[in-house]
Amino acid sequence: MSHETDSLLSLAAQSSGALQGLKVIDLTRVLGGPYCTMILADHGATVIKVEPPQGDETRDWGPPFREDGESAYFQGVNRNKRSIGLNLATEEGKAVLRRLLEDADVLIENFKPGTLEKWGLGFDDVLSKTYPRLIHCRVTGFGATGPLGGFPGYDAVIQAMSGMLSVNGSPESGPVRVGTPMVDMGTGLNAAIAILMAIVERSRSNQGQFLDITLYDSAVALLHPQGNNYLMSGKAPIITGNAHPNIYPYDTFKCMDKEIFLAVGNNGQWAKLVEALGAPELANDPRFTDNRNRSENRAEVKSELEAKLKNFKCDELATELLKKGVPAGPVNSIPEVMEHPHTLHRKMRVSDGNGYNALGVQAKLSRTPGSARRPPPFFGADTREVLLESGYSDTEIENLISNGTAFIQRQK
Repeated sequence: MSHETDSLLSLAAQSSGALQGLKVIDLTRVLGGPYCTMILADHGATVIKVEPPQGDETRDWGPPFREDGESAYFQGVNRNKRSIGLNLATEEGKAVLRRLLEDADVLIENFKPGTLEKWGLGFDDVLSKTYPRLIHCRVTGFGATGPLGGFPGYDAVIQAMSGMLSVNGSPESGPVRVGTPMVDMGTGLNAAIAILMAIVERSRSNQGQFLDITLYDSAVALLHPQGNNYLMSGKAPIITGNAHPNIYPYDTFKCMDKEIFLAVGNNGQWAKLVEALGAPELANDPRFTDNRNRSENRAEVKSELEAKLKNFKCDELATELLKKGVPAGPVNSIPEVMEHPHTLHRKMRVSDGNGYNALGVQAKLSRTPGSARRPPPFFGADTREVLLESGYSDTEIENLISNGTAFIQRQK
């Protein structure tokens, strides 16, 4: 482990975060919801992760796994939370959930639409009346209504259905799934934003509200600029590979040792680029004088640039271009990014020195910084403690565990 990687111990000494005092009951599993609640937890919210008796299934999604059996997938989006095992299929389990909600600010879940209503915990009929300040965030694939309402949603499937795959890839490859679960992660971000907006509004109205967040909406909202290009022109976007549909050169290009990405957005950047490559005459070439011409003559631009770029090492050139104000960067591998000095400087790696290694906190607040204070919880690690805090006696807690309502160990 690098000595520059932030440790949880050092981070724990920092501020408790901007959301200190906010209590979140998290019934979500897999990715979008857990990513949302980790963001809230990173910034000080108390997040109680309520898991079914079998646990969040992503605990088993691997390899890789730690020596104790926990998966990197689960570890990556569940730090700073507390875990309680609870069987919500029973009336006793629902009663415990109601107790947890008595002093909660936020309930977030990603059950199939109608599940909480079936359990007698619908927002309009029950939750908003019993807990008028509660913010209820529901994360689903498509929402509860409409032609696709109620159907389950999965990141890659919705990448396909939303049109995202149709504009990703190259003419040679055809449609390609985005390499990271962009829809799930984007949905988690949207859920976090919506929760924070509802909290601000509640400070004025003293009322909670229902938040309807879907993977489908999140994916469609990410279609800029291709979606907006279509709405203006009526022309279906085509796959362009790494190239931008509106700007050129905005693409990958081969250097001496590896590929570089150039993102030249105006004529000034174009002139600086070709000067740095030792070909200033290209700035005034009639084929390349402005973005329209460069976009219409993409093959010629790429040929001219790669004839020069083959004489340069990628990392050195990218740094030099950045200094000149030309957006450029090497196409790095994940290991290269994890070991990059800037990744370490920005504390985008965290570790507890005891097997937990993960990505850092992306939003930097000056007075109330977020932090990775505790590693992801083992299943049911906080069941007894959370129940005690909710007013249950030791005897009542043992009864809940013995009768299959609460759990401290996963049920396979």
